[in-house]
Amino acid sequence: MTSEEKEISMHDENDVYLSIVIPAYNEEKRIGNTLDNIINYLNKKDYKSEIIVVVDGSTDSTMNVIKEFGSKDSRIKATENKITRGKGYSVKKGILETRGKFALFTDADLSTPINEVEKLIHWLEKGYDVAIGSRSLKDSQVEIHQPFVRESMGKIFNKIMSLLVCKGFKDTQCGFKCFKRQVINKIFSRQIIKGFAFDVEIILIAERHGFRVKEVPVRWLNSPHSKVNIIRDPLIMFCDLLRIKFYDLMKKY
Repeated sequence: MTSEEKEISMHDENDVYLSIVIPAYNEEKRIGNTLDNIINYLNKKDYKSEIIVVVDGSTDSTMNVIKEFGSKDSRIKATENKITRGKGYSVKKGILETRGKFALFTDADLSTPINEVEKLIHWLEKGYDVAIGSRSLKDSQVEIHQPFVRESMGKIFNKIMSLLVCKGFKDTQCGFKCFKRQVINKIFSRQIIKGFAFDVEIILIAERHGFRVKEVPVRWLNSPHSKVNIIRDPLIMFCDLLRIKFYDLMKKY
């Protein structure tokens, strides 16, 4: 048993150690497999955990699939936006409901395998307040790449983001981030952006409050069924970067 595992096993069994938040929009075909993978992973751990799935105005059977899983596993909780509000809105809603010592949000396609959370927790245990998964560091393992256009647009977005908002981060948009309990309310209560650019905003808020943010290389496998519209969403994200810059200048964070 490693020192980290010993530390985990000594954790009070009545407390939630790890909370996992999953935003989901029309994910009836993938959410079952994702929940299976997460449950199998958590079943091997001796700490208490919870899974919160935020269904973002889905028009398919996503909620029914989650409820079926929840009827068999009390760790799973589903909450729903009656209309589609955006990934940022859904993550904020879910994270603010968590009870864990650490709270992770991950994409519904589980492009970053759930066991990679151990890499993030490792740094949180070492004194960092926020740990973010990255596909762009030297030791990152991108086993299945995004299509060329999407990957190129992601790099362009990151360059613009670095110029306007946050410097020093290679990949702000990997949907795999973990937070210490103590910083969650201070960060997410100030989050304004509801769409995909919210990742940049929460990193900026963390920095503005003096929290330590660690970018961590992770394993990543692109899912071919992305919900990102490659024409509309990049334009919205660029506008949101400008909004984030404006809010920052206005001291809203």
